[in-house]
Amino acid sequence: MQQWARFAILGAMFVVAYLLILAWQKDYGQADIKAQQETAVVSHDVSADLPNGQTVATAASDVPQANIATQQAAKNVTAPVSQQLISVQTDLYHLWINPKGGDIVRLELLNHDKNKDSDQPFVMLESDAKRTYVAQSGLIGLNGPDSGRSGRPVYETEKSVYTLADAVPVKTKEGQTVKQLTVPMVLKTADGVEITKIFTFTEGDYPVVVNHKITNRSAQNWQGQMFGQIKRDNSEDPGKSDQGIFTLGTFLGGAWGTPEEHYNKLKFANFNEEKLSVEAKGGWVAVVQHYFVSAWIPGDLKLTQANGQAYSAKLESRKSADEMNIIGFSSPTFNVPAGTTAEVGATFYSGPKIQSELKDLAVGLNQTVDYGWLWPIAKLLFIGLQFFHNIVGNWGWSIILLTVLVKLILWPLSSKSYRSMAKMRVIAPEMQRMKEEFGEDRMRFSQEMMALYKREQVNPLSGCLPLLLQMPIFLALYWVLMESVELRHAPWMLWIQDLSAMDPWFILPLLMGVTMFVQQMLNPQPTDPMQAKVFKIMPIMFTVFMLFFPAGLVLYWIVNNSITILQQSFINKSVEKERLKREAA
Repeated sequence: MQQWARFAILGAMFVVAYLLILAWQKDYGQADIKAQQETAVVSHDVSADLPNGQTVATAASDVPQANIATQQAAKNVTAPVSQQLISVQTDLYHLWINPKGGDIVRLELLNHDKNKDSDQPFVMLESDAKRTYVAQSGLIGLNGPDSGRSGRPVYETEKSVYTLADAVPVKTKEGQTVKQLTVPMVLKTADGVEITKIFTFTEGDYPVVVNHKITNRSAQNWQGQMFGQIKRDNSEDPGKSDQGIFTLGTFLGGAWGTPEEHYNKLKFANFNEEKLSVEAKGGWVAVVQHYFVSAWIPGDLKLTQANGQAYSAKLESRKSADEMNIIGFSSPTFNVPAGTTAEVGATFYSGPKIQSELKDLAVGLNQTVDYGWLWPIAKLLFIGLQFFHNIVGNWGWSIILLTVLVKLILWPLSSKSYRSMAKMRVIAPEMQRMKEEFGEDRMRFSQEMMALYKREQVNPLSGCLPLLLQMPIFLALYWVLMESVELRHAPWMLWIQDLSAMDPWFILPLLMGVTMFVQQMLNPQPTDPMQAKVFKIMPIMFTVFMLFFPAGLVLYWIVNNSITILQQSFINKSVEKERLKREAA
């Protein structure tokens, strides 16, 4: 009875782990990825400044509709002829801004490599013939320049290259001094309205503050709204993991949140059918991919006679005419009377999904690090990993120390189970004798067996408890390894140079199989021949299955099995000594 229960739980773990992959693929994988066009309409006069000869695709009519009954063309603007891209480099990234519209058209993460075998930076945003993924923002509405029939406005800048050498020291709220870099872009209308679009970058921070300052020197009232949106095609996720025969897909699509509904996912395929249309103060919109996220967080609206206050933004999603996926926000309509000034802004984040940074930007944004339905356990495991990493500075050793900690916490419960299993092992010869004595009399054999269990104080099902306790931890750690960018390409030692990927030499899975076999030999052996065969096959099945799992997860299982072997060996000897003393007495 006990053995079949153990087999059922082991089999359940095998099936659940397999279903985990299938469910992950269904929920996160992009099954219907449309083929992307290999050509794009290119603005030839802005491409010279992109790295590696990249070109910038011009935006289609994807600017959101304003909250006005009739749309009027914006006033004519004066702009320079040159449209050279503006290069901005900080300690964290290198990005390029298109003066036409002031959109971020390319962003490279300097502290994250393209892949573990490359020293090239990870490209987060780009706009070329192969992929479109850009961050757009501007002013729409009655007088908004982005609503004009002539297309997006062209801003003027003092220079085309900005670095931290141009930054100035500023004091933070905590009293620290950091470097802050501002990139102002100016647009002047023929009737005297000056719009300054200001990008503010802070040393050591990924968020970019984007403000629009409207100075109305005309004789008329100015009216408009700010919008911010992320536009992406249906191309594959460049950050997805490749696990041998398994290509583990992670969620690629839209996401949004409000103070009331913290985290919601929206697949690209559902941008029209399940269209997002929510108005909220303190909300956010994002495009999520494996390990990385891009998000807009609406900011403040400041009029001349009032302090800056957070505005209630409308969060929306849609498909553009050229089948691009667009998710963004728009502010309420605001007025700038003649002779006054107003300022409206938002924060843009594009980078790794670092929970400690995302949680401070908006409620629920840190949940884009999606640990699935076991997120409470996964969160605790990640906190433990971070704690040990701060001490040893290596994620592999952190996994080992975390495993030891988990075993210590579960030690009281597991010890009782292993003690019961040890007693089962001791009485196994007596059970075999009873089986031979009573033969086909199953009723008598069951009665004698239950009497033996009672006399020896053995619970035949208690041996299943360690497996039941390990199952949620195993699955939660899987999600931690798959979703935590901190473990992306994290080396351990020797041949293990990426704990989030499979072992390239399959050494860890083989070691796991050996430890599982040794552990089974310490358990009471089945009396039924068929059960004994299944018992011996289990380590082989799990070894094959673990060949394609992340090395960090297999490492956890090896350490867990090794500690279990030591614990069980000690308890087996202790129980055996107790029985010998009892028999001698």
